[in-house]
Amino acid sequence: MSLQPFKSIGIGVAFSPNLKANLFEAARLSVFFKSKLILIHVGEATNDKAKMLEVYLKPFENDNLNLEVVYKQGNPVDVILSTCQEKNVDLLVLGAVQRERFLKYYVGSIARKITRQAKCSILLLIKPTIERVPCEHIVVNGLKDPKTEQTIKAAFYVAKKLNSEKITIVEEIKQDQISVKVDDDKSLRRANIIKERIKLRENSRIKEIISHIPKTYTKDKIIKLQPIFGKKGYSIGHYAQISRADLLVMNAPSKMTFWDRLFPHDIEHILTELPTDVLILQ
Repeated sequence: MSLQPFKSIGIGVAFSPNLKANLFEAARLSVFFKSKLILIHVGEATNDKAKMLEVYLKPFENDNLNLEVVYKQGNPVDVILSTCQEKNVDLLVLGAVQRERFLKYYVGSIARKITRQAKCSILLLIKPTIERVPCEHIVVNGLKDPKTEQTIKAAFYVAKKLNSEKITIVEEIKQDQISVKVDDDKSLRRANIIKERIKLRENSRIKEIISHIPKTYTKDKIIKLQPIFGKKGYSIGHYAQISRADLLVMNAPSKMTFWDRLFPHDIEHILTELPTDVLILQ
């Protein structure tokens, strides 16, 4: 992934009450990233639909919005996934829905299937709005993984384009890395020393990654490194929630297997209860 990862943005268009807000969010992103916007509607083309889209997107007329509308009938998941591949979509925007009884956000069945199968990056929006809400704080995973360096670079790119002030890089560290059983003051001190050494090591690794990012993307940003001991997915999701982050940026899982269905990985934990808008990068 380059530091300009989103040359084309796709969004599934359903003529629902959230249509205008979803269109505004996707169109703003296309303007910020200077990307082509591809609207994907599962259904037949009609003059009424075309007119409605034209009216809703009229506010972006002076922004030179590069727009294409695709109408295709079929299974929603298959249509959206195949269109993304045919049109070389780099980022697919999906709306999440609210579980009203429990007041929790979760990804609906169609969006969950698309998220699991998509070959492009995914942006999950929990509260799309017509009036822009500034993205001030971005949390990004800093776990030790081959994809992490590109994920962190992309997070800085997004922060630059969205004028975000703060980036927190969360290094999730498994508790079992502390190989000391704590049963007295002496063992507690040893455990704390091991924790501090691990934190220093992880912070050094992240600082090395940041040093490779062009200064134009890191300049004037508040950058925080936050090592957390805990379970992958749960820890960073909880941190994003309590820190009131506006966007959580994560690596996409390397490969979905049968075992992922039985034993959910970190992304599945995030999808169960979205703490904020989530960007999953391929």
